[in-house]
Amino acid sequence: MKEIDSIKKLFRPIQPSVQLSNHHISYKEYTPSTNLKNYIYCYWQLKTNQPLDQSYKYRVVSDGCIDIFFESENPSNSFVMGFCRKYTEFELGTSFNYIGIRFLPSFFHLFFNINSKTLSNKFQELSMVELGLASWLTTFENSNNFVEQLNVKFESFLPRLSLANIDNRFYTAVFKILSRKGNIDIEKEMIAGLSPRQLRRKFNQYIGTTPKSFANVVRFQHILNAKPSKQSLKENKIYYDVGFYDQAHFIKSFKTFYGVTPSDAFV
Repeated sequence: MKEIDSIKKLFRPIQPSVQLSNHHISYKEYTPSTNLKNYIYCYWQLKTNQPLDQSYKYRVVSDGCIDIFFESENPSNSFVMGFCRKYTEFELGTSFNYIGIRFLPSFFHLFFNINSKTLSNKFQELSMVELGLASWLTTFENSNNFVEQLNVKFESFLPRLSLANIDNRFYTAVFKILSRKGNIDIEKEMIAGLSPRQLRRKFNQYIGTTPKSFANVVRFQHILNAKPSKQSLKENKIYYDVGFYDQAHFIKSFKTFYGVTPSDAFV
């Protein structure tokens, strides 16, 4: 279905705050295999290159995705992070090496048949959500070929997608949101053969939030992908292009998703 394949093409969920890390901390994203790239946005690694003097506070901005992550030195220490309607901060300590899997919107649900709403706005131990995968991670080998290990494991889940009860009407609605960069009147434009109540139920099941909330994150991510500067925001006011009516409204929304104002986030 072209709408499913289009999610990767239309949506690039980024975490820009990690770019602010000092040289003692590194963050890198890895592309999954060809068979997985339409479902998993990336594998990522966040680690210290040497012990820090004080505990590191890691800010995660809203990106519309669900992540699995684990400490590579102790892979039984694994978690799942659901859709978040605002930024989240984690205290990671002074030495760490986390590896994560970032699923594009809806595909965590299709891989594991878990209602995404039960994961929203929180993180919890993976063993409480997907015991089989959590058990497999206890055998994870901490080495440079972790991408290959993850590819082999998640490719083994692909037959589940062909058996999943995929609702094409839901993906048509997602395609509309992404193609409009989140600037859409949900009630007026997103019928797609579903009533507003049915649509909200589908979005909660597949993504973990309402269509309106997801659209808000999409337009926030569109702003990030534009890589604006303080000056360009003042001159071009790109936030008008995605439906913000004034600067105050934009700043309030941005701070909710990012944790700081645009003037603090951009140089």
